[in-house]
Amino acid sequence: MAEEKITLSKKDRRSVALRSTFLQGSWNYERMQNGGWCFAMIPAIKKLYTNKEDQKAALKRHLEFFNTHPYVASPVLGVTLALEEEKANGAQVDDAAIQGVKVGMMGPLAGVGDPVFWFTARPMLGALGASLAMGGSILGPILFFVLWNVIRWAFMWYTQEFGYQAGSKISEDLSGGLLQKVTKIASILGMFVLGSLIERWVSINFTPVVSKVTLSEGAYIDWKSLPAGAEGIKTALSQYASGMALDPTKVTTLQDNLNSLIPGLMPLLLTLLCMWLLKKKVSPIVIILALFVVGILGHVVGIL
Repeated sequence: MAEEKITLSKKDRRSVALRSTFLQGSWNYERMQNGGWCFAMIPAIKKLYTNKEDQKAALKRHLEFFNTHPYVASPVLGVTLALEEEKANGAQVDDAAIQGVKVGMMGPLAGVGDPVFWFTARPMLGALGASLAMGGSILGPILFFVLWNVIRWAFMWYTQEFGYQAGSKISEDLSGGLLQKVTKIASILGMFVLGSLIERWVSINFTPVVSKVTLSEGAYIDWKSLPAGAEGIKTALSQYASGMALDPTKVTTLQDNLNSLIPGLMPLLLTLLCMWLLKKKVSPIVIILALFVVGILGHVVGIL
């Protein structure tokens, strides 16, 4: 007689959803949300694996790097629950496949969470609550609190369930390589999003002066000849908007030349260097400290 399949009940999945509220509870600079993620997975791990060694392996598997918007982590949790369920029932799901799906999904979803929740839903609800509160109604803050949490919890629960159902369908076709294809696509998409964010989030500024050029009269704002008071400020703003420089001397730094050649080149090279060091098993903490030291020393000697 075949062994009975281990299945996560709705109670188990609800327990995971409740624990995911603390996703950022132990946020750290090395692996970011990994502690909160592992904490959320504990009820499922206990249900799926009765052997202590299997439980330890699962905990270690989910202490790897993870970071995304705390609410859109729910569909990733759902998919991961489904994959862990299949793994516990003997399917050929390796650790790399589970981690690959997590990493591949967290990048694209992170870009969705901020505009939807922080920049749309919360400001709208806040404006509604504030308008009632300014009118003297106690319903203002109460309405904001209730609506915000209803929307947040509904989104987290239903997207986790959606991810769980989708993950189950993915794992049904392990022999056909569907999981491997999804993992590869998710990883490529995640790396694409990460690459597009490098120029925005990584900043390097080389300060050495390459040249100083004295501008001709009329190419810069003559501060001494401006009218006094508000009229002078208006004139200066108008001249600056027309393209006149603020100073009579144009200073060109090394960073200006690099930006004119290939914008974002140095941030890209720094990111690739950090990735290479991580591949060589260098601790992320060591890399972070090294960046601090190099940045401080570079500023002291006048390079950065």
